[in-house]
Amino acid sequence: MSNPYNRHDVTDENWNKFEPIITELLGKWGGCNAGDNRLFVNACLWIIRTGSLWRDLPS
Repeated sequence: MSNPYNRHDVTDENWNKFEPIITELLGKWGGCNAGDNRLFVNACLWIIRTGSLWRDLPS
């Protein structure tokens, strides 16, 4: 069974457009990899969409 939260994740198509922007900024953030970046973007979108607190993010 798939995770119900995944249906709202950034699609591969949208991520391919957004990733170059994130990668360009990596020098300013440092220490993150692409998987972490996508997970972080998905988390931000979930927080914005649900209005929940960071501590309520699903695992």
